[in-house]
Amino acid sequence: MHCLKHDASGLQPPTAEDPARDQVRALQERALWKMTTAKRCVVVTGASSGIGLGTVRVLVQAGYHVCGSVRRAADGERLCAEFCDDFTPLLFDVTDSAAVKKAADQVRELLGGHTLFGLVNNAGVAFHGPLMYQPISEFVRNIEINLTGTLIVTQAFLPLLGADRMLTGPPGRIIMVSSIAGKFAAPFIGAYAASKHGLEGMSASLRRELMLFGIDVIIVGPGAVVTPIWDKAESHDVSAYEGTPYYDALSKFGKLMVDDGRSGHTPEHIGRGIQKALAVARPAARYAIVANRLAKWTLPLLLPPRWVDWLMANTLGLIYKKPSFQHQNGKTD
Repeated sequence: MHCLKHDASGLQPPTAEDPARDQVRALQERALWKMTTAKRCVVVTGASSGIGLGTVRVLVQAGYHVCGSVRRAADGERLCAEFCDDFTPLLFDVTDSAAVKKAADQVRELLGGHTLFGLVNNAGVAFHGPLMYQPISEFVRNIEINLTGTLIVTQAFLPLLGADRMLTGPPGRIIMVSSIAGKFAAPFIGAYAASKHGLEGMSASLRRELMLFGIDVIIVGPGAVVTPIWDKAESHDVSAYEGTPYYDALSKFGKLMVDDGRSGHTPEHIGRGIQKALAVARPAARYAIVANRLAKWTLPLLLPPRWVDWLMANTLGLIYKKPSFQHQNGKTD
């Protein structure tokens, strides 16, 4: 990738209050000056790591200009150093409506009256635990970020994707990064699965609504991916569930989840699937990008649900064992 260096004359001096944030603002202004209206621009949320970062790398290599959301100014600087003038950092948390709106205004200025080529809703979190005991705050946080936050971002950028008919250019596309959990819910990821099932339903409804504007909505559902989310899963403290009937099964599940994740696809592999969904003439409504596809995707969807229940319960030690009762005469039922 040819990299245009940011010369010092294009950067504003950092302030003592927040030098990193000022530096990111200067880089945004530099990107605005460099970018031509002919270049395809895509917004990617959760760009600092994992699937988001892998997608940014794939898109930049393919010639796109990427505006990537980060929550820390330092991450924006790091990405600018890697991608130079092909990347514009956007500082926001997907649940912060005001910050998202401000970022959309920055992208509108960057586009100069043209439509946005694509929006990749990737930002998300995953908390695991048995629903019987999981703190409601964790459940709410999954929904708030993975589902509500996605809608906040989508609403803010829809005008740029073509809902604002005053812009020139073809309507853009929205890529919803779901998960295998959007179709198949394993034990102990109930909150995450609920958010992704909700995302799948919201995406289908939105796709039909946005036909009015020619804006397409495409779901990309990865299976296990080699991302930091799996390392975080490994370090997730399950001691909160010690003393519950689920502790042993949950510990076993955590190990299986980490092992499965580390044998999954790379973020760049998922990024190539996202690029395809953005660029192909007639995209499918949903793409499942799953490693070990037969065992992890095809069979669980084809087998009767009760069979899958038993297989998973047997693997994790969740099979119900009928308690035995001893009568006074010494006989046991």
